[in-house]
Parts: sequence; C-alpha cells; structure tokens
Amino acid sequence: MILGYVFVAVFAHWIAPYGETQVFSEAFAPWSQEFKLGTDQLGRDMLTRLIYGARNTIAIAVATTLLSFAVGVSLGLLAALYRGWLDQILSRAVDVLMSIPSLIFALVLLTIFGSSITSLIVIIALLDSTRVFRLSRAVGLNVAVMEYVEVARLRGEGPKWISAKEI
Repeated sequence: MILGYVFVAVFAHWIAPYGETQVFSEAFAPWSQEFKLGTDQLGRDMLTRLIYGARNTIAIAVATTLLSFAVGVSLGLLAALYRGWLDQILSRAVDVLMSIPSLIFALVLLTIFGSSITSLIVIIALLDSTRVFRLSRAVGLNVAVMEYVEVARLRGEGPKWISAKEI
C-alpha cells in the first residue's frame, strides 16, 4: 500500500490526467468521462489533485518521522546516559506531554503558532517524539547497567568515553 502511494507521488506527472494547476470552467462538475472524480469549487480536477497531493502527504510524513526520531532518540539517550536531574526533568516533561490528548494539544498549538507546514511538522514531531524518547531511554538504561559499562565506570571512564584521569 505504501509503495503504491510512493509510486503515485513520484510519477504524478505521468499518472495525473491534467496539470497540477490546470483550471476548467466547470466548477463542482459531477463525475464524468472527462473528470473521473468531478471538479472542485475552482474547476480543478479532483483526481489530479489527489494524485499530486500524495507528494505533500509523503513529504510531511517523512519529515515529521525523521524529526521525531532525531529529537526522541537524542533526548532519550541523554537522559539514560546522564541520569540524575536531567533524566528527571526530561522524563517529567515527557509525562506531561503524554498526559494531554495529542490531537487536541496539536490543534491548540497550531492555533497559537499558525497553521503553516513547518509548524505542523515541528508540532507533530515533538508530540510524537515522546514515545520515541521513552523507548530510547529504556534501551539506553538497559545498556547502561550492563557489565562492560560498569567495568568501564569502575576503571574511571566517564560518559564521554575518555579516561577521567585525562580530564
């Protein structure tokens, strides 16, 4: 299903029956041989709009996912590595964000910051990064208590992987 969607987005120029910005004189035209899904209020073909809309959808989804994973993994590993007060502050902030319903919170933030594509991507990525944070923190904490890490700490190595004596 996803590969089909990506295929449609990549080859939209060849699949779409009309140009992306082409406008016809018939607004709200019904389904016909010429317009498979009809036209919208400006006279644009709806099938063409759906095909070209796949590009925006995929771009927003990929950007949101990459940003979400970058923020969640980096903060989760920082919390697991340094523990203490940093871990407590980040974990409580994530708990607060996860306690608020995501859709309602995203709509409120979009109202405050404006409904541009950039703010949409950032807001959704930050709200979704909470799950990634918890997972990466848990994995990081599991690694932090392994024997080879404990041995390295007993030898005097710090979190920056250099000897504490060299500092």
